[in-house]
Amino acid sequence: MTDAPSQFRELPSPLPEGERVIWQGKPTYKGLAIRSFHMRAVAIYFALLIAWKAWSNWSQGQSPAEALMSASTLLIPAAVGLGLLALLVWLFRRATCYTITSKRVLLQMGVALPITINIPLTRIANADLRRNRDGSGDIPLRIIDDKRASYVLLWPHVRPWYINKPEPMLNSVPDVATVAAKLTEAVKAQTDSSAVAIVQSNSSGPEDGPLPSSTATAVA
Repeated sequence: MTDAPSQFRELPSPLPEGERVIWQGKPTYKGLAIRSFHMRAVAIYFALLIAWKAWSNWSQGQSPAEALMSASTLLIPAAVGLGLLALLVWLFRRATCYTITSKRVLLQMGVALPITINIPLTRIANADLRRNRDGSGDIPLRIIDDKRASYVLLWPHVRPWYINKPEPMLNSVPDVATVAAKLTEAVKAQTDSSAVAIVQSNSSGPEDGPLPSSTATAVA
């Protein structure tokens, strides 16, 4: 995405004079579907359930054709369930917009009730970079703030399993290395160089490639 203002989605309110948009983007559909909504795991679950049902019917004396025919009735709930998940992924992605400006990070989200999380760059203690094999990735942000938004409110734009201390996250960002570089430059301009670090760590997702463990990259 270019830096031309016409390419950017409208923000909830005009930016103050002197503040500019550096980057805007959305999560990738595939990333949300697989890593946030776990569609691949759900599909595998239904496949195993159908296989178990077919085997169970066959072991009870049905012919292979009858066993498969009986088990195939589970395809309907499987298709409905996966279809609903696919619709939810589309709705969540459509309602989401991440924006990095020269002063802050904005997370626009919410399907039924749109909200915007405003994170000043000076309040970012550090950020982690998790890169997937396809070039997309996550950037969780650790915030210096006693008042934290709830994990439920932030999901799926939140670091997984950090329930007690939720960390807002740019989720499944395309070309995450470029976005991290832009965030680096923005934070450099706002904070002391020793205050923030982006850490690239090993990823554990099914599509993640091998990356050097705990490789620190200065951000600010």
